[in-house]
Amino acid sequence: MNSIQRLSLTRRVKILSSDGSCVRHFCGNVVKDEGDWSYSPEWWDPHDGGHTVSRSTSVKGNGVVSVVAHPSSLPSRDSWAETERWLEKRYMEIMPRDEEKNGKFQILGYQWRSLRFNDDTRQSTVKVMAACRAFQPSSIFYMQQPHCLAVPYLKSMVSVGLTSLAASKFDMKSVAIGKKQMRILCIGHGGGSLPLFLANHILGAVIDIVEIDPVVVSESVRAMGFPAFSVVNTETGKGALPSPGVIDQVMWRGIHERLFLYESEAKEFILKNRYHTYDMVFMDAYDGADVFPHSLWDSNSVFMKTLSERLHREHGTLVVNLHSDADISGIDRSNEEGVTTGKYVRKVGKAYKKGLTENERNGMVFACEVPWLCNVSLVVSRGMRSEGRDKDRTMRDLVKSSLEVDRILRLPFSCLDYLKTGLAVI
Repeated sequence: MNSIQRLSLTRRVKILSSDGSCVRHFCGNVVKDEGDWSYSPEWWDPHDGGHTVSRSTSVKGNGVVSVVAHPSSLPSRDSWAETERWLEKRYMEIMPRDEEKNGKFQILGYQWRSLRFNDDTRQSTVKVMAACRAFQPSSIFYMQQPHCLAVPYLKSMVSVGLTSLAASKFDMKSVAIGKKQMRILCIGHGGGSLPLFLANHILGAVIDIVEIDPVVVSESVRAMGFPAFSVVNTETGKGALPSPGVIDQVMWRGIHERLFLYESEAKEFILKNRYHTYDMVFMDAYDGADVFPHSLWDSNSVFMKTLSERLHREHGTLVVNLHSDADISGIDRSNEEGVTTGKYVRKVGKAYKKGLTENERNGMVFACEVPWLCNVSLVVSRGMRSEGRDKDRTMRDLVKSSLEVDRILRLPFSCLDYLKTGLAVI
C-alpha cells in the first residue's frame, strides 16, 4: 500500500486507492487526461507540504483561506513551444496592427494549486500555467488549464450530470457546437475548475457561478488563474471590469464571456434572478468546517421552492456532491448490490426528491459512487422517468447516453467510468 492509499485527510475527499494513467483514443488521436488520479501524488503527497503562495482570513466562516502550489510534471517541457505559438497567434488576432511585435510569449512552467480552508480541508485543486510576454519577463500571468479536472468527484459530477441530461432527450450535440444555449448554475466556486471545464467543452454553455465568500472569489482569480473578466459586481449586475485586458482576451476570449461569477449567498441569488431557467445545476457548497448546509437541502425551505421554479420543467438536472461517509454506520446494501448509500445520503436524496419532483410528471433521484474517494454524486433528473424502471434498466439507459456524451464532447475521460461504479435509485 502506497502513501496515497494510507492517507486519511478531511471528510471532503478521502482516498481509497490509486489507478493507472488513463489515455483516451478518439479517431486515432490520443487524448491524455492531465488530471488523471495517477498524478495526484504530485499535489496530495503527505510528505510534501508544498509552497504557500497566498493566505487570507475569511469573513464568511471559512477560517484561514490559503493557496498552496506544487510542481506539475505535465505538460512536458517539449510541448511548451506549441503553447507559446498558440498564445502568439491569439495575440495577433486581437492586436493585428501591433507594429512593435510585442506578441512573443514565454511559458515559465505549470503548477498544481490547491485552495485550502484552515490548512486542513483541501477545498479544490487546479492546474495553472505561468507565462509572461518575452519583452516584459517580470510581469507574470496565470492561466488555469480549463481542460483539466484534478479531483475525481468533479469528473463524477460532470459525467453523471451530462449523461442524465442526455438521457432526458436534451439536444447535447447542438449545445456542444454552440448552435443552442445551455444554462448552467454552479453553487459553490472553489478554484473554478468545474465551470471552466464546462465552458471549455460546451460552446453553448452559459454559466452562472455563486460563491458566498469574497476571499474565495479573489483567490481564485489572483492565485488560481480564473478569468477576472467573469467576475460580476453583485450590486450592479454588471462586470466588475468594464472590459477585458489584452492578456485576458488572449487567454480567455470565447470562454470568459460565458462565465458569470457572483459573490452571493445561494438563496439570495436564486430569489433575485427570477427569470433564469437552468438546464443544469451543480451544487458543491461546503463551509470551513466541511459541512454541507441543511439550508441547501431543506425540502420545505424558500430556497428549495425557488430552485424548483428555476430548474427546467422537462429536463432540468441537479447534481450534488455529498460525503458518502457522513453516516457510515447506516449503509444500506439491501437493494443495490455494491453501492453504499448511508442514511445521510438517502435523507438528502429524499429531501430533493420531495422538493423538486413531487409535483412533476417525471422525475428520478439516484446516487453514484465516486471512484477512489468516499464521495457520492447525487442526481435529481426531471427528464428521466422512474415509473416502471428498475435499477438495471436505468443503468442501461445511462450507459447508452454516456457513450453519446463521450462521442459528442470528446472529454479527456470517459463518462462511463464514473457510472460503472454502480448506482442506487432513491
